[in-house]
Amino acid sequence: QVELVESGGGLVQAGGSLRLSCAASGRTSNRYGMGWFRQAPGKEREFVAAISKGGVVTYYADSVKGRFTISRDNAENTVYLQMSSLKPEDTAVYYCAARSGSNGATSLVNYDYWGQGTQVTVSS
Repeated sequence: QVELVESGGGLVQAGGSLRLSCAASGRTSNRYGMGWFRQAPGKEREFVAAISKGGVVTYYADSVKGRFTISRDNAENTVYLQMSSLKPEDTAVYYCAARSGSNGATSLVNYDYWGQGTQVTVSS
């Protein structure tokens, strides 16, 4: 069992930056590929970024490529999502997820554990 807790969300103006954190506890989190997803009101949850357990391989949704960076600190059992050049369309609840595999994955069905989410609101 892995428990995930997100933090770092908030209200920011368009063009601004935020860094989300996902703290993992329970079974050794560095065994897991990790991902970030988001869900806007009235929309389905969508993939944002993923990272392999070693932190070497990363994946990004086209909509955030070049603006968002996923990273992890296995010593601290924490995964980060650095978000820059934020746009109003980035407004959503952001979720951290863990999967029992080496790499990250782009589909939410591949993830076994989920956090409760953190709200990100980008004003225009």
